[in-house]
Amino acid sequence: MKKRLSPRILDVSRGHMEVEGLGSGKDFKLYPGGGREWDRRETGTRHFPDIQPADVQELLEKGSKVIVLSQGMKLMLQTCPETLQLLKQKGIPVHRAETRRAVELYNELAESEAVGGLFHSTC
Repeated sequence: MKKRLSPRILDVSRGHMEVEGLGSGKDFKLYPGGGREWDRRETGTRHFPDIQPADVQELLEKGSKVIVLSQGMKLMLQTCPETLQLLKQKGIPVHRAETRRAVELYNELAESEAVGGLFHSTC
């Protein structure tokens, strides 16, 4: 069996995620070779300001060639235009979706792509 480039998300429900090799938590930042819990306070990300360029920088530094951004369970977490512009300038495809759909897409991409993602399991 071919090793996945990025860790698989095993389970997601409101306020909880389980990630292969990383355990459980509420929000995750995942990238090729690993990941960690996503502490949105690091960059001051809330529902406003939304996902900022600084939030995706680590994903890029870790080799992500495609990025999945979750919007929360109720689509309340958006993405700053500057973040989308940064990814466009770098030629990085980006997918934004409700968290459960974002997890499905991320897991599909993880089978063959160097995918990174930000996952918010509430709101």
